[in-house]
Amino acid sequence: QAILFLPRSFEYSQKNAVLVPAATLGVGGMLVFWLRSRHKIKTLEMGDGWWGSGERPLKGKEDESIRPFKIETSDKEIEDLHHRLEQARYTPPREGAAFHYGFNSSYLRKVVAYWRNQFDWRKQVEVLNKYPHFQTTIEGIDIHFIHVKPSYVPHGRAVQPLLMVHGWPGSFYEFYKIIPLLTEPARHGLNEGDVVFEVICPSIPGYGFSEAPHQKGFDTIATARIFHKLMNRLGFKQYYVQGGDWGSRITTNMAQMLPQSVKGLHLNLIFINRQGLRRMISVMLGAYVPWLVGLTREDVRRTYPFLQKNIYDLLRESGYLHIQATKPDTAGCGLNDSPVGLAAYILEKFSTWTDKSFLHKDDGGLESKYSLDELLTNVMIYWVTSSIVSSMRFYKENLSKDPRLTADARVGVYVPTGIAAFPQEIVHTPRAWAKQIFKNIITYSYMPRGGHFAAFEEPKLLAQDIMQFVRKVEQL
Repeated sequence: QAILFLPRSFEYSQKNAVLVPAATLGVGGMLVFWLRSRHKIKTLEMGDGWWGSGERPLKGKEDESIRPFKIETSDKEIEDLHHRLEQARYTPPREGAAFHYGFNSSYLRKVVAYWRNQFDWRKQVEVLNKYPHFQTTIEGIDIHFIHVKPSYVPHGRAVQPLLMVHGWPGSFYEFYKIIPLLTEPARHGLNEGDVVFEVICPSIPGYGFSEAPHQKGFDTIATARIFHKLMNRLGFKQYYVQGGDWGSRITTNMAQMLPQSVKGLHLNLIFINRQGLRRMISVMLGAYVPWLVGLTREDVRRTYPFLQKNIYDLLRESGYLHIQATKPDTAGCGLNDSPVGLAAYILEKFSTWTDKSFLHKDDGGLESKYSLDELLTNVMIYWVTSSIVSSMRFYKENLSKDPRLTADARVGVYVPTGIAAFPQEIVHTPRAWAKQIFKNIITYSYMPRGGHFAAFEEPKLLAQDIMQFVRKVEQL
């Protein structure tokens, strides 16, 4: 019997000799895959889109050419503007109202008088055209952008491509004061030694000279994809991105979508949708034992009293948001028809978003930070392109869904990130809260002054912070 079982036991041991190592390898492989998948960075799906009029053409490749573009005006355009300014009707303000009810109509009369009699739109068109403008067609719509290269690059110095994205109610013009500081730092007392940029500033589709999307659903994720395609079309494989307001969310989406293409993300406004118990505990304890929940003294100064700064002030400043996120076309009709109404609507934001205390000033403090030529040039970009309605629609496309259920809500940001926290920003986000989404914060700066329109108001401060951030990333 023993002799009879020998061949069978030999065969069984041979099977074991093969099966056991195979099973071990299989289990080990699954374990390695599981461990690696845990550390795999989750990204946003890039997808594709069509925003042109009608159905997407079945045949034929999209025209990928980069076309030079020039801003132009005409006598007819200026005459029509002047006629409308002359026909404006005003409602007298409450006595002592300052900017508490919105744009003070007494000061508005002065702005409109300057606009009608002294503002030179032809001259400002020349100012706008001092940088090279281009258009290219992406996903069925024409995308406008400016592309500024340094005139001189010292030997051995690398030029870093930087995409800068504006928000509402701003435009590409917001970056006109910061561009020379970034492209020619030595000429402006910013001899940082090793950091020089070529700057690309696109207009968000539906803003300024970028064509408005013709289809519903155009959000920041679609914008991020289009701007990646733009940078790729310009020949860039890796680049830095920077933004505030909508530009912040768009560039954050770009980092979530193609982290291998984004060398670094620099923001001057942080969007945090995540709340929950952890945040509630942080808010409750932050005022008393800030160190326990990772807050600094400066965070406490900027965040508390919490209800006042994060609820009441925010409610006061966000009425426009509710309108634009629900029925933008209704309110937009009047703004698109009246240059005076458009100016009041836009410039009121340049008052209180620059400094909350400007609410108490009869002139909204507007000319203490900007010139009327600068402010009206930004308004004119909306006026001559009839883009106020399409710019307002961007709110509906982005805010009509539960923010916790959007595709980007559960995707972290792992690219090197720099944050410039300006003290007069609408809302302050401490580093401890930002870390919930931004997992690789390289620099976090408490800026000494400035508000929402950082590049427009404090270009030198913002340029220095961008340079400091990029230098640290390049040394990693």
